[in-house]
Amino acid sequence: MGTKKSQSLLREATKLIPGGVNSPVRAFSAVGSKPLFIKKASGARVTDADNNTYIDYVGSWGPMIVGHANPKVGAALKRAIDRGTSYGAPTESEITLAKMVIEAMPAMEMVRFVSSGTEATMSAIRLARGVTGRDRILKFEGCYHGHADSLLVKAGSGAATLGMPSSPGVPKSLAKETYNAIYNDLGSVEKIFKKDPKGISCIIVEGIPGNMGVVPPVEGFMKGLKKICKKYGALLIVDEVMSGFRLCYGGAHQTYDIVPDLVCLGKVIGGGLPVGAFGGRASIMKQLSPTGPVYQAGTLSGNPIAMTAGIETLKILAKRGQYKKLFKLTDALTSGIAEIAARRSVESCVVKRGSMFTLFFTAEPPQNFTEVCKADLKKFAKYFRRMLSHGIYIAPSAFEASFMSLAHTDKDIAKTLEAVDKSFTRL
Repeated sequence: MGTKKSQSLLREATKLIPGGVNSPVRAFSAVGSKPLFIKKASGARVTDADNNTYIDYVGSWGPMIVGHANPKVGAALKRAIDRGTSYGAPTESEITLAKMVIEAMPAMEMVRFVSSGTEATMSAIRLARGVTGRDRILKFEGCYHGHADSLLVKAGSGAATLGMPSSPGVPKSLAKETYNAIYNDLGSVEKIFKKDPKGISCIIVEGIPGNMGVVPPVEGFMKGLKKICKKYGALLIVDEVMSGFRLCYGGAHQTYDIVPDLVCLGKVIGGGLPVGAFGGRASIMKQLSPTGPVYQAGTLSGNPIAMTAGIETLKILAKRGQYKKLFKLTDALTSGIAEIAARRSVESCVVKRGSMFTLFFTAEPPQNFTEVCKADLKKFAKYFRRMLSHGIYIAPSAFEASFMSLAHTDKDIAKTLEAVDKSFTRL
């Protein structure tokens, strides 16, 4: 596949934008390649500037669960745009989406909309600190919660892809307010709390970590976190920015039978537009301004265009049989990849939850960030480049999840598995 136009655009972009991209993982540097410039997308496919078309499993990094340019979402957006793009005032669409989110996730008795997942986690942590009167937080190595300063400490996602466990520009004094525990290890969490029993405001954890690849919690881990929080008077924040509406019509936390104090959302609830949200018990949420002392604001928070896309996306997902279809496609693809890997004697494992999955070039499914880092990154880079040459677009990083959409078909799965078979040859 020729990519001359994309390469030309990259040269132009690098003169104007750092690295030529507006989010580091898009640079393809981790896979020894150059980024594609996408000009359009429809259904389960994206088309680059050179008119090459790919079956897409990136899905804009998760939001496109109903497919690109979904006709119902698009029609609703056109109607909304005709009424104006932003008013800086409350709208009925905010109420509509809030009701839908709260109905899907009862742990969220009240919700506040923001414009990104980072804003959601950042605001939830500020709220937890304000409510508890404590400054420190506890997160997990390899879990990514956005690029806010206090969260860029041993983070996953782009920080892992770039080999940076943290970032220059994060004050050491602020980093000291963030504890890092070992994911899937309750003992490491308890040890930190025993050391500082009255200083930790909250634990923040991904519903399903996807920013170090899909690494599900082991049995009892999430319930154990809830018990520890209750024991020490801290709040439990479940970051569902990626996992929300990916495992069920609701949050991953519901599959663990726990009720978090706060939940963060993004991606799917914006249907491809910039959006985030956080919510939880009403008694906690009422501490936010204007009803409480904890300040949070945003010019474009709850804007009618993003709300419209979210409403239409959730309407589609709420229809009977949608998740059955989504999971059937995911199962067919992941089981097919595993079968080909076994036949080709490629040491690897496919980990999936709901409509999220990751191919790790490891002998066993990793359970924490240390084990994830043992994956063969050179082999993944080679695999990525081969898959791209066969018309399959996957995340350009071994530390990311792939996503299935309702727009994918059985034929897409078959074509993808053909590409996997070819890509595994002499890998």
